[in-house]
Amino acid sequence: MKKIAIVQSNYIPWKGYFDMIAAVDEFILYDDMQFTRRDWRNRNQIKTSQGVQWLTVPVKVKGKYHQTIRETEIDGADWAAAHWKSLVLNYKKAPFFEDIAAFLEPIYQRDHRNLSALNRELLESVCRYLGIATPITNSWDYLLVEGKSERLADLCLQAGGTEYISGPAARDYIEERAFSEVGLTLSWFDYQGYPEYPQLWGGFVHGVTILDLLFNCGKETPAFMRYVATSPEVG
Repeated sequence: MKKIAIVQSNYIPWKGYFDMIAAVDEFILYDDMQFTRRDWRNRNQIKTSQGVQWLTVPVKVKGKYHQTIRETEIDGADWAAAHWKSLVLNYKKAPFFEDIAAFLEPIYQRDHRNLSALNRELLESVCRYLGIATPITNSWDYLLVEGKSERLADLCLQAGGTEYISGPAARDYIEERAFSEVGLTLSWFDYQGYPEYPQLWGGFVHGVTILDLLFNCGKETPAFMRYVATSPEVG
């Protein structure tokens, strides 16, 4: 049995994204999909004293109506210092800020030109810290057939998968027959029931970037997740 998830890369995504990575045997970044504006690909949320705030990576979109996530270029370099300044301002008093900053700050100090590459570097750095060993591959490592559901099923087969794990939002468009007809099991990932953790700045919010959890809980982070909790070693 081999479980496969195929998901577009996000900018410093929330804890559920990393739980899905930990729950499967191979995680395929599906950045051959079209880039969508005002989505999670280039932005995410943090908590502040003024409420939830967006951190958005500026990208070049003028005249690029059909570009893929993989093709999307970052617009300028000033955003990185601004994002890090926001993280310092809002999390410097968190118990594990220094621990996380040790691997995170150098990423924000590097010159990034491509959104997909930036997202992957951040994903991999968090996975290393949490001890998530799931291989992360790219959709362009495989052949891409036509059809939305057919393509996902075929990618799963090419990767040697027997079960495809999908986020619940995909119920609206995935055709289950595309998987059953080729002998694949289709399962839906459940994001419900996460426990609250110590959090700065008022009422609890689940859907913010995983950095919020890391800054506040450090190596205790797996206790507030599902699949990462079974990792043999964290840090």
